[in-house]
Amino acid sequence: MTALETGAAIKSGKITAVSAAEQVLDAAEKGNEKINAYITVCREKALKRAAEVQKKIESGELTSPLAGVPFSVKDNICTKGIRTTCASKMLENFEPVYDATVIKKLEAAGGVVIGKLNMDEFAMGSTSETSYFGPVRNPRNLSRVPGGSSGGAAAAVAGKMAVAALGSDTGGSVRLPASYCGVTGFKPTYGIVSRFGLIAYASSFDQIGPVARDAADCAAIMDIISGKDIMDSTSLDTESPGYLASLTGEVKGMKIGIPRECFISSGLNSEVAEKVMAAAEVLKNAGAETEEISLPFLRYAVPAYYIIASAEASSNLSRYEGVKYGYRSENFSSLSELYSSSRSGGFGKEVKKRILLGTFVLSGGYYDRYYLKAQGVRAKIKKNFDEIFSRYDLILCPSAPDTAPESGRSLDDPLKMYLSDIFTVSANLAGLPAISFPCGNDSSGMPVGVQIIGKAMDDVKVLNAAHAYQKLTDFHKNFAEVK
Repeated sequence: MTALETGAAIKSGKITAVSAAEQVLDAAEKGNEKINAYITVCREKALKRAAEVQKKIESGELTSPLAGVPFSVKDNICTKGIRTTCASKMLENFEPVYDATVIKKLEAAGGVVIGKLNMDEFAMGSTSETSYFGPVRNPRNLSRVPGGSSGGAAAAVAGKMAVAALGSDTGGSVRLPASYCGVTGFKPTYGIVSRFGLIAYASSFDQIGPVARDAADCAAIMDIISGKDIMDSTSLDTESPGYLASLTGEVKGMKIGIPRECFISSGLNSEVAEKVMAAAEVLKNAGAETEEISLPFLRYAVPAYYIIASAEASSNLSRYEGVKYGYRSENFSSLSELYSSSRSGGFGKEVKKRILLGTFVLSGGYYDRYYLKAQGVRAKIKKNFDEIFSRYDLILCPSAPDTAPESGRSLDDPLKMYLSDIFTVSANLAGLPAISFPCGNDSSGMPVGVQIIGKAMDDVKVLNAAHAYQKLTDFHKNFAEVK
């Protein structure tokens, strides 16, 4: 069942919150042997919480359509008393003393957290292979990657090891795994969802978003987690539009732009292009207008993103030095050696690479040459999007250039891994809402994802377009059978 169907079944008394949690916990523990989607499974805590929620549902105290629904959470979102590792040796035994705002909101609505999901270390990666706890595998094909960095979230939902999940999206980290695993992943407008309690990678990009079976589930989750938070100065003071209630499934009269640059790229798989254009045709037949547009900045998006993101990572991760918390090396004879040996031993290769790159572009003599130039490109990208959205309601393009690659290949060719974000990073650079959802399979049976991007604060319009497509197709109903 979807999250909404699960919530409805609990509310009607067909199942209980406890039985729903038990089923998902059983599936998570069984499937994790092959998929490795979870770092921590909280059986005892989850069942106790589910029993409490069930009583509140029966008394009428909890009325949310998602009350009693089991949720899984990416392991960079703080959960009080539950280990939160960022899939890193650096935070292997870290237990936060507070909940992230999204967790507080989720639990206030009656959600039940059943476990913490595997990911790329500190959210740095596009394949979920850089985790200290081992790589996540794609339930559609165990020899393929699930995408990253929210690979555990997408793999768990696709493999029926989770009903729905919370992930984080810095440069496509919700949408890329959603595409590779054949589920729905939504990145809200920057600031719509509080980042308080999200362990930072790149603060001006990071955004928490839902991973679920369909767009309706994502909308229902957004109704819970969105809103102003005094603990996050970047959160926007806006009223919730009622995401779920606003889903009409109608796209008649909408103008959708299709960027030509996405389809003339030499790296775009022809089968992906075919499925994405077929998805555009479905929306066109439903009454939308489609027209070719240009995104001339596309080739500059990836380098600008990685320069800025690495610079912010260099700053954010400087707090991990072996003194206050986290991994502490035993091999040192001075304070500087404590810092260097703790960071060398606590961080993985990909994290250290990005810290070094970020430190370099922020250093004297290179700050103007790289960092400021990248920020200038970012401003121009945002301006170009503003011009496009003055004429079009939405942009439709592939979520990724190809379907899920084989495990190990991306780590051997890191440049190729970075380029897998080419269609997703632009939305993060401009702070725009974007969603990825399945639109078919390639000849090897792997899912193809299509992405819809909207204007800032047009989150409902983005979700509604995906919902309209999913009302007319069944691709989001196909799930992996892990053998």
